[in-house]
Amino acid sequence: MSFTTDPVDTLLSRNKTWAERLSQQEPTLLPALAIGQKPEILWIGCSDSRVPETTLLDLKPGDVFVHRNVANVLHPSDLNSQCVILYAVKHLKVKHVILCGHIGCGGVNVALDNKKLGLIDTWILPIRLLRQKHLDALTNLTDTERATKLVELNVQQGVRTLKENATIIDAIRERGLQVHGMIYDVGTGNLHEVDCGESEEEARVRISIFETWVGPTKAEKDSG
Repeated sequence: MSFTTDPVDTLLSRNKTWAERLSQQEPTLLPALAIGQKPEILWIGCSDSRVPETTLLDLKPGDVFVHRNVANVLHPSDLNSQCVILYAVKHLKVKHVILCGHIGCGGVNVALDNKKLGLIDTWILPIRLLRQKHLDALTNLTDTERATKLVELNVQQGVRTLKENATIIDAIRERGLQVHGMIYDVGTGNLHEVDCGESEEEARVRISIFETWVGPTKAEKDSG
């Protein structure tokens, strides 16, 4: 979108038009949202302007709780994303967590390059490590295929990181929270789910390592 007049004035005018139109089409929606929110989905996606979750999912305000960052990377030590996950899962009690990457992701493309970009290099380090881990498989692909494959690997890694989160482990066990990995194609507008499955043994080992709880540990109970 380009602005022929003052961009702030244009945005305020468009907002007014949108609010009036929404109030006419859904007269109860905004008053209900003023009372509180009950989203069923936590969306973790890329900051890219081409991937607006509410629009591409054809949903309304209040339907999705959102966290977005460069290349939809999840760092367990990132307080921002961890607080979002905690609030959405434990307090809003969302039913689904979706981690979504997208075709043509600039962060993934940077991870495939070796150009120095300062702080961004630190942020996308997990993607570079995925590139290193899967170097043989990626080397045999075309540039486009390589970028798409790394987008997929990044989504799968993000889902693994989510499933290693103690809050999510608890919610899966207690109320059947579902975690999904998806990829959005900016060229077609289509979304598809990524296979992020694990065997029963892999799930058992993961839970045995990452599940935490308040009170005595299993070892302490056994020794007592």
